[in-house]
Amino acid sequence: MIQQLDRPPLRAAILQTNYIPWKGYFDIIHDVDLFIFYDDVQYTPRDWRNRNKIKTARGTEWLTVPTNGTQQHLIHEVEIAETRWQSNHWQTLRHNYAKAPHFERYRPFLEDIYLGRKWKYLFELNQYLIEQISRQFLGIATKFVDARQYQAVEAKQERIIELLTKAEATLYVSGPSAKNYIDETRFAQTGIELVWKDYGGYPEYPQSHPPFEHGVTILDLLFHTGPEAPDYIWG
Repeated sequence: MIQQLDRPPLRAAILQTNYIPWKGYFDIIHDVDLFIFYDDVQYTPRDWRNRNKIKTARGTEWLTVPTNGTQQHLIHEVEIAETRWQSNHWQTLRHNYAKAPHFERYRPFLEDIYLGRKWKYLFELNQYLIEQISRQFLGIATKFVDARQYQAVEAKQERIIELLTKAEATLYVSGPSAKNYIDETRFAQTGIELVWKDYGGYPEYPQSHPPFEHGVTILDLLFHTGPEAPDYIWG
């Protein structure tokens, strides 16, 4: 294995942007020094890129941002299709969470997102939400960068390795779904340590509309726990 003793350790993660992601997404961000938005790859319609779940009295429901995106687009090329969705999403969040203990704490931020701004590209909306929620509400100090600045040219696993090499990362934190295509032996040859993220063990919190559901947007956790939200992610 290549010895990397001439520079301090750098932990990195690489993920496509999601719309108001769940808490596990922010857990990975918290684990690393550098988080790379991976938005120069193929867009997948009807996926987490442009939608996420909320809790309602009827169970979980989707909030979906309408786009012109197809599998022929890269994520950063996808445009948002119209503007009515913004007021619709705000009204839906307010209707379902207005009685949550900390909803009013986040109202100014969300009113700015949904009523005070216009968004053309999906990736810009997603990156802004992820960075602001990380910084303002979860106290995360991780550095954010866009993969495009590294101009990686390889494909699949080799593209990940190229990005990490150019970023001078010494450790890569990956979500468990990547086990389908990452060859751990090939990774070991690079000298970059590979760590698989475990999403187990998150405690439940007082959530409206039981039964409890972990797999919903981070907004659900914020609305119900406020400043204590980080304690329900990484303790």
